[in-house]
Amino acid sequence: MQTTHGLPPLRVSLDELRWFVAVAERGRVTQAAEELHISQPALSRALARLQRELGVGLFDRRGRTLRLNRYGELFLAHARRALAEIESGREAVEEVAGAEHGTVSLGFAPTLSTWLVPALVSAFRSEHPGPRFQLHQDSVGQLVNALHEGGADLLLTPRPGDPHLSWRELGRERLQLVVPPTHRLAERKRVRLAEAAGERFVMLKHAFDFRDLVEDLCRGAGFEPESGFEAEDVASARALVAAGLGVAVVPPLHGGGAGLGAQAPHIELRDSTAVRSIGLVWDESRYRSPATELFRAFALEHGRLLIRP
Repeated sequence: MQTTHGLPPLRVSLDELRWFVAVAERGRVTQAAEELHISQPALSRALARLQRELGVGLFDRRGRTLRLNRYGELFLAHARRALAEIESGREAVEEVAGAEHGTVSLGFAPTLSTWLVPALVSAFRSEHPGPRFQLHQDSVGQLVNALHEGGADLLLTPRPGDPHLSWRELGRERLQLVVPPTHRLAERKRVRLAEAAGERFVMLKHAFDFRDLVEDLCRGAGFEPESGFEAEDVASARALVAAGLGVAVVPPLHGGGAGLGAQAPHIELRDSTAVRSIGLVWDESRYRSPATELFRAFALEHGRLLIRP
């Protein structure tokens, strides 16, 4: 096999390159051999093989000291670059290998637990099956505390109020009013939230940030919502509405929905403020493992495809 310059390929091992650099830097074979933990004769033979491969001498001897000649000075610069590239490649491989076998601690708002989180994690694992996930759902406030304290690596939530956290929007959802099947608004496709003033609302409990969002929307529409029932989650709220116990503001159904709640009419809210942003949150000041960085990049690229505007 010939190179592009018509010369035969150089048959030099990494050890011989490292040993050459060590001798070049120290100037004495004895000292270099001791630091490299090899015998002096073995090191001398390796240097001789290297010089035969190159076809030139690399050192001039001055007593017991070896000094690089002009060929040696030239080759030393290339040898150092070659070793640096090999080390860089090793680190890159180790980082990718670590990313493929690490753990990602992901926190998320409960309203995302039945669609976005499963879809995103499933899509990621189809390409990267190695990393393991620790999943936590809680209110945004509790999740932010966990992120600061190291209990979570990344969050999928609406934008938190903490200005010290990094947040990237993945998409926005237009909220809906869900009503009982026989409700006066049941046949409508779109309504303004003010049209539900005076209705009894099924609300999430106060621990959930979505409750605050709904209350703010109602106040912006000119009324204070009357809470008739409090639900543990959005699915329960939909089911209570379907049973005729009130109306509720909810995120859109994903994947067609399931259960009793899916039977209740879902009407798009026309209000410009009746949207919620969903994004990825992280703490730039905290260390993120290669596996976490791999999932973060994936979520930023693919998450927006899963959120319906």
